[in-house]
Amino acid sequence: MDVLTRNALRRSLGTRARRWLLAGTLAAGLFCAVALVAAAAPADRTFAALSGTVQSVMSVLTPLFGILLVRDLRRASSTVHVVPTVLAVVLPAVVIGVVGVLICAATLALTPADVADEPWRFAGTVAVGSVLVQIVAGLVGTGLGLLLRSPVVAFLATIVLPLGLFGLLEAVQALRPAQPWLTPLGSVHHLLSGEMSLLRWVQWLCVLLIWGVGLNAAGVAALRRR
Repeated sequence: MDVLTRNALRRSLGTRARRWLLAGTLAAGLFCAVALVAAAAPADRTFAALSGTVQSVMSVLTPLFGILLVRDLRRASSTVHVVPTVLAVVLPAVVIGVVGVLICAATLALTPADVADEPWRFAGTVAVGSVLVQIVAGLVGTGLGLLLRSPVVAFLATIVLPLGLFGLLEAVQALRPAQPWLTPLGSVHHLLSGEMSLLRWVQWLCVLLIWGVGLNAAGVAALRRR
């Protein structure tokens, strides 16, 4: 790992505010897990069901790490390289995804014995999917952070744009099959259910290319033009 990447990784969680943001994100996941287990019927207490809500809630905040990293670029008095900065969002995203997996696993393991017949079904796939969901969320943050100058506007856009596109495709019945190909939310449902197939992995790759690679490439090009 080169010096530029190491420096960018240190910046991703290098301030007290960002460590508090990380703690708050994980606390939100823990609260959701406990609340779901307490309220859900025994048949609904599964690792996939818990992860679907817990990881989705935390993924709302994960883009903030990418947006803050991009803000470092705009504020830097010396040269800060874009690509290592974009890739650095993987660190907090992986931390959030992995700790979220541990939260769901621990919460489920501590529930009473009258849980569903197969509470751990697809647990391995869901665990991997949890991390991938957070990585894509972080990359959406860096991409929109590069395209939009205001961190507040960029953060709101990380919520409005994916949900807006999902809702638009949902409203037109003929376009609904495009949801898992074009929207993060469409692929999140599959990843966190654990019911993945070759086709669904291809769909997730398309979402990664659009919202992860494509959005950041457009952001880098816009930043360099400025």
